[in-house]
Parts: sequence; C-alpha cells; structure tokens
Amino acid sequence: MSDFELLHHKPNKIGESVAYKITQVLKFTLNIFYGKKYAKRAVILETIAAVPGMVAGMFNHLKALRRMKDDEGWVRELLDEAENERMHLMIFLDVAKPTWIERLLVLLGQGAFLIVYSLLYIISAKTAHRVVGYFEEEACKSYTDFLNKIDDNTVENIPAPKIAKDYYNLNEDAKLRDVVLKIREDEAKHRDRNHGFANSFEEGDLPEHQK
Repeated sequence: MSDFELLHHKPNKIGESVAYKITQVLKFTLNIFYGKKYAKRAVILETIAAVPGMVAGMFNHLKALRRMKDDEGWVRELLDEAENERMHLMIFLDVAKPTWIERLLVLLGQGAFLIVYSLLYIISAKTAHRVVGYFEEEACKSYTDFLNKIDDNTVENIPAPKIAKDYYNLNEDAKLRDVVLKIREDEAKHRDRNHGFANSFEEGDLPEHQK
C-alpha cells in the first residue's frame, strides 16, 4: 500500500465544481445507508460505477455512427471500463451476500443514476467524465479505508471468492485483501482515464469524432 497515491483533481472551473458537488452528494447519501459496512458499501459503489462506461460508450458509439467517423478507441475503452466495474459488483455480491431488500435498493439506485448520468452526458460529456473521475477518487479512498480495516483486523480477511481468483488470476490461497488491492488499482486507472477524457474536451485537444 505504501506506493499507492490518492490523487485529487482540484476543481478550477464551474463545470468541475458542479461535478465535484455531485460526487460529494452521492458520497453523503451512501454514508447514510452503509457507513462503515465496507463490503455492502462496495456493492452500491460498483452498481453505480458500472453505469457511466456503458452510457458513455453508447453515446460515443451512436455519435461515431451518426458522423460516420472512427471513434478512436473510445467506445471499446469505455465498454471495458463498464465490464470491469460489473465484475467488481459480481465479486462483492459474493462477499457481502445482500438481502433482497438491499438488492432492491441497488436496482433503484442504478436506475436513478442511469437516468441522471445519461442526461448529464447529453448536456455536458466533459462534466460527466469529470464526475466519474471524482467518483473514482472517492472509490480509491473507500478501498484504502477497507484495506486499513482489514489490516487492523476490524474486517476479517476471508478467503477470496472464486470469481475474483479467476478474474484476477490470483493464487488459490488469495485473501480478500488481495482482491481489494486489485480492485483499488482498477479504480485508480478509471480515475486517471476519466479525468483524461474530461481534459481532452479542452479546445484543440478533442478527438476528431468528438468535434
């Protein structure tokens, strides 16, 4: 954990401030329901996190078709991000084993965020990617707290689920801590990539199909 860095893109424009506020509202809402229940908190996190990549991938796919221009790799990368976040959800469903009521909350949260994020992407794709960048920053913080709780024995370091060992090609004796480290690494990559996508909307730095 010593070489992992919790990075933060400081908001310096109105759109970025809005994106950061949206993230903080989501964080506050999540804390009300789950607080320090890290595994169940992760289920909600990953349910929401799996939405943006699919939404952005769809809109960029349709835009590339409409303009008859190459997407320059955006669609594949965004869909890969969505798939990665979906696998995180599958892993934590195995760990947390949510009740049917909690699964219902997950579905409602996913549906609400799907609508809100789709509208946001239509209004401002740049702000939408910045939201995801900030969201992934918070995910990195959350998983760092999760790791700290495992290390101080507040959370039991149970054996890693089979689905996680298969997905990350982990050893048979892998533990939950090994899985959380891998997932946090994924979230850091999504954080940096989405901030990068948002930065690419600066004038003169936008991919041809987005102009």
